[in-house]
Amino acid sequence: MAPTNDCSAVGTYREEAVLSRRQVEGMIADGKTIIILDGKVLKVDSWLKYHPGGDKSIMHVVGRDATDEVNALHSYDARQRMAAYQIGRIEGRWQNFLPPVQGGMFRAYSDQVQQLDRSHVLFESDRDTASDSTSLPDSPIFDPADRSSNLRSRVPNSDWLHQSSSVSSMSSTESLEALEPKSGPRLSLMDARTQREIDLDLDKYPSLDPATQDDIVRRYRQLGQIIHAQNLYQCDYKDYLIELVRYALLFAMCLLCLRFGWYATSGLFLGLFWHQLVFTAHDAGHMGITHDFVYDTVIGVIVADFLGGLSLGWWKRSHNVHHIVTNSPEHDPDIEHVPFFAISHRFFESLRSTFYDRVMIYDCVAKFAIRYQHVLYYPMLTLGRFNLYVLSWEFLLRGRGPRKGPARWHRWFEVVGNVFFWVWFGYGILYRTIPDARSRFIFVMVSHMVTGPLHVQITLSHFAMSTADLGVHESFPQRMLRTTMDVDCPEWLDFIHGGLQFQAIHHLFPRIPRHNLRKTQKLVQSFCNDVGIPYALYGFVEGNKHVVGRLADVAKQAAILAQCQKTVAGNGIQGSH
Repeated sequence: MAPTNDCSAVGTYREEAVLSRRQVEGMIADGKTIIILDGKVLKVDSWLKYHPGGDKSIMHVVGRDATDEVNALHSYDARQRMAAYQIGRIEGRWQNFLPPVQGGMFRAYSDQVQQLDRSHVLFESDRDTASDSTSLPDSPIFDPADRSSNLRSRVPNSDWLHQSSSVSSMSSTESLEALEPKSGPRLSLMDARTQREIDLDLDKYPSLDPATQDDIVRRYRQLGQIIHAQNLYQCDYKDYLIELVRYALLFAMCLLCLRFGWYATSGLFLGLFWHQLVFTAHDAGHMGITHDFVYDTVIGVIVADFLGGLSLGWWKRSHNVHHIVTNSPEHDPDIEHVPFFAISHRFFESLRSTFYDRVMIYDCVAKFAIRYQHVLYYPMLTLGRFNLYVLSWEFLLRGRGPRKGPARWHRWFEVVGNVFFWVWFGYGILYRTIPDARSRFIFVMVSHMVTGPLHVQITLSHFAMSTADLGVHESFPQRMLRTTMDVDCPEWLDFIHGGLQFQAIHHLFPRIPRHNLRKTQKLVQSFCNDVGIPYALYGFVEGNKHVVGRLADVAKQAAILAQCQKTVAGNGIQGSH
């Protein structure tokens, strides 16, 4: 027993060792995956390939205090198991690094520099210079993407408060030329607009100073405790019984109409069936039904894969990143739709997507489509489901999900589910039941286009909101509320929106069952009033106007940029806009 006690003592000593910010920086420089959780330093390299939600979401919190992100997205049991990866702890308030995947750079930590670091301990106790000399400044203003590199260089800014941004509402009549600074260093037209948006958001949202952001975090965590105390995380399964009855009715109507040869009507009911299923798949993906990893995964795969032909694993990998870096043009896959849509002028710079690991080239196709995106918005979304099939099969065939660990069985369960879907839908209905090509085409197009409003609902919550990075100093709750809107609707219409009308609340507390989100709304509104964060709430029509207005504004910017480039080329002027 003695050796066991010795090992236990060594492990405890290691876990309780206080690590400086400089030491953590050195570990990250050595390629270690380090995150901070509740004051504990976790080294999670060995967990990356096992994480059911994918490695990308973890990479975006490296070097950061990820306590609120982890607590929001994980169950209590999952958080308890994370203690196995603890290698130390920190003292005092943690100052975030910019994660390597986002362009952060880090200095190595060796025995030779340890004495030098100690000689500066008094200076670095209040302000650790490592963040300034190693992590690149968190300005949202970027140079155009370098296609030969996975990283882009950031343009330094002397005031860290102004290294934050938010795409606030700007008049779509503002031309890019009007945004050029009157004095100081000359910025490109794109950077000048970004700087203007920064200034607007700094006036609109609470200060980024540590005291203000810490108070927001403290009140947010208190809100979480109130929500738990009111049992709003508890699922009332009677709500899902009603959902099951609705699903069964819609599918039965699809089969009945199919039997009578009413193919367009049958396709309508099948599309409505798929539309409703997505809401339950979304709940299960967030473990918001039973709160059990295995049970919710099985429910989610049956609903998404077997009945809907879409991959739950693909969705979780993408959606978890979306919840961490919401509305970030270079990181959030949910807004990366070039060449068809761009909700920020920053996409004109051919940004590199860290999720897809490719440059989103602003080519001739994008230049044409984006100039008319506000007109093409609704027609394009009616075809969105076809793209989801492609993304799902790409995920499954390339094996991008975990191949080991607790989620190792997901891939093959999903493959079986997708094959089953194409057997009953593709073979059973399209081939065997519908007699001719014309009727098949009508059935497919109607059933898929009917799901278009779902894609409108998904994009509605984010497309009109901020798309720029406020930097590493911004708290999780402020970032979620800045980038997400809620949609106001009567309670009797909740079943049509499926909880997606409460996206701001959902982003703060993703594991709350959707049937409890309306009950949570007043608590969140009170929290927003207390901390001074605007709570974006619009009616469905008004919200759509904001989205189309944003798309039209960016389309106008694209037209202005194209005219500028044409003029520059015609005059033979050197330089870039």
